Amino acid sequence: MNAFRHTLLGRLLADPLAVFALAIVTLLVVSAIFADVIAPHDPTAMNLVDRFATPSTTYWMGTDNLGRDTFSRLLQGGRIALYVALTAVTISGLIGLILGMLAGFGPRWLDNALLFFFDTLRAYPTIILALALAALMPRGLGTVIIVVVITSFAEYGRVVRTQTLSLKNSEFILAERAMGASFARIVFHHILPNVLGPFFILAAMNLPVVITIEAGMSFLGIGVPPGTPSWGATLKDGFDYIRTTPWILLSGGLPLILATVGFTFLGEALRDQLDPRLRKTR
Repeated sequence: MNAFRHTLLGRLLADPLAVFALAIVTLLVVSAIFADVIAPHDPTAMNLVDRFATPSTTYWMGTDNLGRDTFSRLLQGGRIALYVALTAVTISGLIGLILGMLAGFGPRWLDNALLFFFDTLRAYPTIILALALAALMPRGLGTVIIVVVITSFAEYGRVVRTQTLSLKNSEFILAERAMGASFARIVFHHILPNVLGPFFILAAMNLPVVITIEAGMSFLGIGVPPGTPSWGATLKDGFDYIRTTPWILLSGGLPLILATVGFTFLGEALRDQLDPRLRKTR
C-alpha cells in the first residue's frame, strides 16, 4: 500500500483536484465508449412531431429542429470529439517529439531551420488555415485532424527542443559522451525519459483545445458532414434557434465546459506531480 502511494496514480489520487479532474475525464470517456448503450434514442432518427420538445423524462435535454434527441446526439458527439482529440494529439505529439529532439540535439543549422519552420507554422491562425484546407479537401474528420496536426505539432516541437537543449550539456550527458555512449543510447535512455514529463503535461492540456477546434469547425460548417452528431453541430443548431429553444445551446456547451475543466485540471495535477521543483514545495 505504501508503494502505491508513491506511484504517479497514487499521488494523483491523494490530490483532491486530480481526483475531481479524473472523475470528469472518466465520465466523458465512459459515456463516449458506451454511447450506444446509454443513449435512450437513435441520435440520427428524426421525429418531426416532437421537434423542439422541451427537456423531459422522455427527452432529457429536449430535441432539435428535426426532432432528434439532443442528449443522444451529445453522447455520440463525445465519441467523435475524443476520437479527433486523441488521434490529432498523438500524431502531432509524435511529430513534435521527434523534430524537437532533433532540433535540440542536432547541429546548429538544423536547430535554426526547424525553429524557423515551427515559428512559420505557428504564425498562421488555426481557423484561417482550417478554412483554406476545407476549400481544398473533402469535408470530414480527416480534414479536422490534419488541420489540428499542422497547427499544433510545432508547439510540441518547441517544448521538447527547449527541454533537450537544457539536458544536452548537463553533466551526466557529458559523462555518457566521454564514456563513448552512442547517439541512440543518449537519446533514448537519457534525453527521452526526461522530456516525457513536460510532453505529457502539454498533451493533456491540449486535448480540450483540440476538442474546441473540432467543435468550432463543425459550428462553422467545415467540420463533420451535415447530420453527424457533433458538439459543434449541436451548438450551431442551438444558436440558430436560441430565442425559442435556448436549452439546445446550453446542452451543447455543457460537455465542452466539462472537457475543458477536466483535462485542464488533469494537466495541472500532472504538472504538480511530474515537476520535481513543484513537488518539493508541496
